[in-house]
Amino acid sequence: INNCHRGLKGVSFGNFLIKQVVLELRREFSQLTTFSTLSPVPTFRVWMEETLSDEANGSANTEWSALLAALDTAGWVSDPGISQRLKGPMMRLAARYFLEAKRGAFPYDPVARFHLRNGARLERINWLGDTSFKGLEQSAGILVNYLYDLKAIEKNHEDYVKNRNVASSPAITRLLRQRD
Repeated sequence: INNCHRGLKGVSFGNFLIKQVVLELRREFSQLTTFSTLSPVPTFRVWMEETLSDEANGSANTEWSALLAALDTAGWVSDPGISQRLKGPMMRLAARYFLEAKRGAFPYDPVARFHLRNGARLERINWLGDTSFKGLEQSAGILVNYLYDLKAIEKNHEDYVKNRNVASSPAITRLLRQRD
């Protein structure tokens, strides 16, 4: 959507594209009132492995080492015992990733940066939403929804660009504060 040509590097067409898509959808399906994405999380696993390895090495925290080991277990996604045991810690870790992990001043995740810059709100984290090989390798199976609330797009965009705030649903904020 941006950087398709060298001369356009840094010029974002995302906001225009999203507004155009919303207008087209509303024209074709007038009953639509909610606009949301189902998006990948391509850098979550890399961030998670770097972060958890650093934290496990810097302390006596064996929980992180066990978590990483479980994700490397062949067939973990099909084993209800392992996948259910991983769900809580992974959902909390994903909330931390989206709300706290940064590259510079902005979120670590490139897909999050795109949607948040365009006024979306991080709405929901979906455990095992993508169990394809690529989904498990990149995001441990996690997908997310970004909500485009037409009444809040401009506010969310401004708050993100000016204050670096990540608009998120209360459910994601609660995940961040949860402990076992």
